[in-house]
Amino acid sequence: MNITQPTLSRQIRELEESLGVQLLERHPQGLQLTQEGLFLKERAAEILLLDNKLEQSFARKGREMTGSLTIGCVEADNSDTVAMMLEEFLADYPQVTFELITGTGDLISNQLEKGILDVALLLEPITLKNVQSFVLPRREKWGLLVSTDSILAQRRHITPADISGLPLLISARKEVQQMLAEWAGLEAKELNTVGNFNLIFNVFSLVENWVGAALTIEGAVLNRQSLRTKFVPLEPEIGTQCRLVWKERIHTPVVKEFIQRFKLAFQA
Repeated sequence: MNITQPTLSRQIRELEESLGVQLLERHPQGLQLTQEGLFLKERAAEILLLDNKLEQSFARKGREMTGSLTIGCVEADNSDTVAMMLEEFLADYPQVTFELITGTGDLISNQLEKGILDVALLLEPITLKNVQSFVLPRREKWGLLVSTDSILAQRRHITPADISGLPLLISARKEVQQMLAEWAGLEAKELNTVGNFNLIFNVFSLVENWVGAALTIEGAVLNRQSLRTKFVPLEPEIGTQCRLVWKERIHTPVVKEFIQRFKLAFQA
């Protein structure tokens, strides 16, 4: 860092005094970040990322369409729609680069709110404020991912009667838990929830080994199912929509053009 150790120690103490919190725990073996220190480290990384994006945006201003696009995407059937649009966009603007981040709805929403993401594909319901969005055409069908050894794998549909007492693996999102409970005519606490998860990828082995049946949308498991799992839709059907979402702020030409492409393709 090109500064002496005493100078660094003084600067850290001044920062702690300025923030009114302790950032480091000092031990004979060395230093360790406190919870407040870890929080500051995370936010500092986000600030540096935004600063870098800002510098890139000004450097590209007024030149040919170049730049970067950061897209957040939940696991859904509509994910391939984003991939298709991105493929066409890059064919027209080969100097544009992109970063595609897959995660939970909460993670993607949080990063969009902070400005880390330019646009996001999110599954309804969406609770973000000061955003613009529009619905993508395909509905996401909900169902249970079950073991092929389960009697439920022989059914064409899962009914509310099948849910009673069934060990369930459900998203940690309260909205999803409430949705299933209302569909089954139960209170959320009456569901036999044995575990929560955020992404479906790590749940397959749990389903295969009869730990529980996983509530998911068909698009998240499409082309992923093993020979030992099967997706069975709910009846009455539950269908939700995906939306392309972006914050109300000044965007780079690359981001504005990408959003405009989606509008022209899917808005009436």
